[in-house]
Amino acid sequence: MPDLPEIHSEAPVDTTQRAAVRGRSSALPGNSFHAPHDRDREVPDPGHLTDAVPDSMTLHTREAWQLFTGRRADPARRTTPIPGGRRFASVMKMLWLLSANDNPYADWILQRVYERLARVRRRLDRSIQVREAEMQGLVARGLSLAVMASREPMHVEIGFGSPYGYAAAEAILEFDRYVRVVRTLMHKDRLGENEGRAAIREIGREFRALFVEPIRWERYLVTDDLRALSRRDYLPGADDAACERVRAAARLFGAVPRDIFIGDVQPRHTRRRIRLTEAERRLLLDVDLGAVATSAAAGASA
Repeated sequence: MPDLPEIHSEAPVDTTQRAAVRGRSSALPGNSFHAPHDRDREVPDPGHLTDAVPDSMTLHTREAWQLFTGRRADPARRTTPIPGGRRFASVMKMLWLLSANDNPYADWILQRVYERLARVRRRLDRSIQVREAEMQGLVARGLSLAVMASREPMHVEIGFGSPYGYAAAEAILEFDRYVRVVRTLMHKDRLGENEGRAAIREIGREFRALFVEPIRWERYLVTDDLRALSRRDYLPGADDAACERVRAAARLFGAVPRDIFIGDVQPRHTRRRIRLTEAERRLLLDVDLGAVATSAAAGASA
């Protein structure tokens, strides 16, 4: 569009105001960017977004704290390590970063673990609702109760490097709420000691089993042998090193589900930014994933 002719006023024009109309001017406080002309306009890069203040969460129960921190191995006591939410967040971050390489196994475990986490959280939410309904029933009968809280709750700074860490933190907060509700019912004689402790242990075991699952995947997928694995390795013309990566991954983890492999199903959060052309999609569809897994298994037993 051609420039409109400038309209002149009989009164003097404030050049500072004119500069403000055209773009930010260094003459105005806090404005040092001069807007370029349309023909050479470029969008300035303000840099990556970062947290203005540290993130934190507040935990009221020892059980939730232990679920977050896990347990280190102790040779003196002959205890094995138990991964917690903090370790889980670190492992999921590595797998999330690995998905940028177009690694189908990274996408698979990210999607699989997040779905499992969502199922545990749904079950936990239902359990909280049932327990809180018991408390509301007492209120209806004239006994007003409140969920117990710690006199000195633990404030934990968190700065996870991926969205999966925050998903785990939110789940741990929900578990903390669940433990508080159960312990309140135990203290108010609505649950027996054994019944209440068993209810807490049951949910805790589900979380710990979930936290363990991606560790084995990350341990192998970040090795030098498999770090470069990508969907390109499955296509015709792949070199020997690529074919060996494909066989090694299939031996360890089995065949990738077809919908994950071609990208029809994706993790909630992934670093993969590839958009397949129709021709590339057809090439992936032609890959016989079952045959790849069978060949890998045969090679392992040979």
